Amino acid sequence: MDRMKKAAAEHRRIAAVQRERGRDAAADRHEARADALESGRVTDRTDDVIGLFRAAFRR
Repeated sequence: MDRMKKAAAEHRRIAAVQRERGRDAAADRHEARADALESGRVTDRTDDVIGLFRAAFRR
């Protein structure tokens, strides 16, 4: 879950930069992504994918 919080914070930071540069549409997309990450609608499957690759390429 820590990765999700970090990703959401990064999206919010990017959104702030985009707004400063006058790119409101891009900022809105980044804020929407941050909201999705924080709400739990997005599932972090990173560990599952890493496990699959390790199992597939195990020697």
